[in-house]
Amino acid sequence: MRYYLFLLSLLFPILLSSQEDGPWSYYQSNEGSFSIDFPEGNLVERSDTVETAIGELVYHLFMIQKDQKSDNVMYMLSYCDYPEGTIHSDSTELLHEFFEATMDQAAKSVNGELTYHDFAWYKDYPGYLWRIDYLDGKALIKTKAFLINRRYFAVQTVTVRPKSLNLSTDRFMDSFKFIE
Repeated sequence: MRYYLFLLSLLFPILLSSQEDGPWSYYQSNEGSFSIDFPEGNLVERSDTVETAIGELVYHLFMIQKDQKSDNVMYMLSYCDYPEGTIHSDSTELLHEFFEATMDQAAKSVNGELTYHDFAWYKDYPGYLWRIDYLDGKALIKTKAFLINRRYFAVQTVTVRPKSLNLSTDRFMDSFKFIE
């Protein structure tokens, strides 16, 4: 037991010394009904309309790109609203299929491989946490996504394999708040 405490005492300062891509800034979108902490940088906001089988979907994207020295090279939050009668967070029989299709499409979009996924919750709202390895395993995308009523949120980081375990990803994803 003393050996483990000794090791922990050696590692503790190292864990605390992580810069977490700091400093960080609070961001709130009243239109998007969310808040989140981003590492400081040039926040890019844009919206894209995509034609789908269920009609036009407007994807709203908020993104900060960092350099290669940072924990993550990209921090992103996106959301879109699904039309009435398509998908809703209380559609329990459809949610698993919805998230499976979302994860598969995300992996295909970067020629990557879905290497991990599990249920995640935001308060009482369902979601998933997943990881996609791409660029021949040299980079990865971590995503935490939720369906809150008819609004789909995806909180993501992109990083290189040597930095795949970092405190900045956790801080970013855990700072997400839905504003009701």
